[in-house]
Amino acid sequence: MHKLLIATNNPGKIRELHELLDDLGIELVTPSQIGLELDVIEDGETYIENATKKANAFAQASGLISLADDSGLEVDALDGAPGLYSARFGSVNGEKLSDAERRKYLIQKLQNQPRPWTARFHATIVIAAPDQGLQITEGFCEGEIIPEERGTGGFGYDPIFLLPELGKTMAELSMEEKNRLSHRAKAVMKAKSVLTELFKSR
Repeated sequence: MHKLLIATNNPGKIRELHELLDDLGIELVTPSQIGLELDVIEDGETYIENATKKANAFAQASGLISLADDSGLEVDALDGAPGLYSARFGSVNGEKLSDAERRKYLIQKLQNQPRPWTARFHATIVIAAPDQGLQITEGFCEGEIIPEERGTGGFGYDPIFLLPELGKTMAELSMEEKNRLSHRAKAVMKAKSVLTELFKSR
């Protein structure tokens, strides 16, 4: 069976990508499963640059087709922040905050801004195949930030990201709903046809 390397060590992302890609009929593997320890510095100026760095590094180190994503939360009242720095938002001297601390920090930054605090999740996926170049897909999910946390699912900013048309936060969605509506789901759906063609040619 063909193998696809999920180029991340983030357990939340791994879980979501497994759910989204399980029906492709390929074996999904993580870096830890193949004994690969790789820490890629995400110092690009765009999501595409960061995802490309990760996908290329993991593909070259493993010899496997590798899928990496870079995603972020863009809040309009903060001029698109935290954006690229969503995972490191509020960090001091390189010390990363926990997910809960980052959510609290974001709400504090928005306190003097009028609501609704409109925002979107943005995901970029890059697929790197050794000797076959790169493929890029993107997905977006529009919503707003709310001041109180709701729901126990998801990770990151999910408990404070409301989808107004459903009246639910991302953390209140079932996995089935999230796999239909999330930014990462939309990017992965586009990536599936790319992966099918790549593996067909191998």
